[in-house]
Amino acid sequence: MTAMHRTALKVSAILWTVWGLVHILAGLIVVSADASGGFQAIADAVDPALLQYEYAPAVGGILNQHGWNLLWGGAVTVIGAVFIWQVNLTAIWVTAMVGGLLDVGYLVFVDLPGFVRFFPGTLMTIVSASAIMLSFWVWWSLRRRPATEN
Repeated sequence: MTAMHRTALKVSAILWTVWGLVHILAGLIVVSADASGGFQAIADAVDPALLQYEYAPAVGGILNQHGWNLLWGGAVTVIGAVFIWQVNLTAIWVTAMVGGLLDVGYLVFVDLPGFVRFFPGTLMTIVSASAIMLSFWVWWSLRRRPATEN
């Protein structure tokens, strides 16, 4: 493993840590708010007056589940970042699956329709995609080398 590979993994780990902490915070905000506040926290590009409503308790429960998923997904990526920093190649895959798949849903259902502002939402998608590309580049280049060169 070259110094460039190690640097790429460290940068990826830092990106995943930032992404994870932002998502832990988002999860806590969503779970601690009522449904209107939770929707306003997520869909920050939508006029808050359009989201102010007396939602059924089931809607609040579903939103709280989403907040919980943001929280645990963020925590898993922070833990994964520690292992990526330590050059654990399995952590690259686990962290990318958790953070990356959470962000695919966000991108498709929230970001692309225009319900959010660039910061922090879209920026966090760029952060996770960058972390995935950097770490997968390392994984792929190490996989292609003969075992004696690793």
